[in-house]
Amino acid sequence: MVFEGTVARLEPLTMAHAEGLIAAANDGELWRSKVTVVPSAATMAAYIGKALDEQAKGRQVPFAIVHRPSGVVAGTTRYMNVEDAHRRREIGSTWIAASRQRTALNTEAKLLMLTHAFEDLRCIRVEFVTDELNTQSRAAILRLGAKEEGVFRNHMVMPDGRLRHSVCHSIIEAEWPAVKARLLERLARSEAKAGAA
Repeated sequence: MVFEGTVARLEPLTMAHAEGLIAAANDGELWRSKVTVVPSAATMAAYIGKALDEQAKGRQVPFAIVHRPSGVVAGTTRYMNVEDAHRRREIGSTWIAASRQRTALNTEAKLLMLTHAFEDLRCIRVEFVTDELNTQSRAAILRLGAKEEGVFRNHMVMPDGRLRHSVCHSIIEAEWPAVKARLLERLARSEAKAGAA
């Protein structure tokens, strides 16, 4: 399943994306982050392999995020914690090259995933869970229109051994039309700004 917008294309993640993802992670040395897990060149194959294993078990659906105009792999994202019986899933493990952060690429990637979740899969809830210390990610999730719900204490052990508290956000079915309208408006502003440049 491939999702395409104007600037974003989401392709099913494969090992063929490894080289592009290494280049994306190098843009900003993202693997150095203390508040998210981004693989280095040495760990990229294992990272992709684990995502594909989780997909085979029906728990995740991972994608490569491609900047459609250039064809360049810019990052990755996935559906996680897939609970079809309860019509919910999480969007997470998202990271994008530093030079493409806070651009229309991430906005459109989220719009594509949320549209599929709410309109095709008929989800009643989509979650976003991030490190309590990751203020950039938390702000981006709130800009989507998600609501902050609470903190999961000692939720994860980070690679450096730190115990991570995670903040849970969600968008529910009734909120989706307003969220979609807001995202479409943001994309229209980005396109207008790009056209004026």
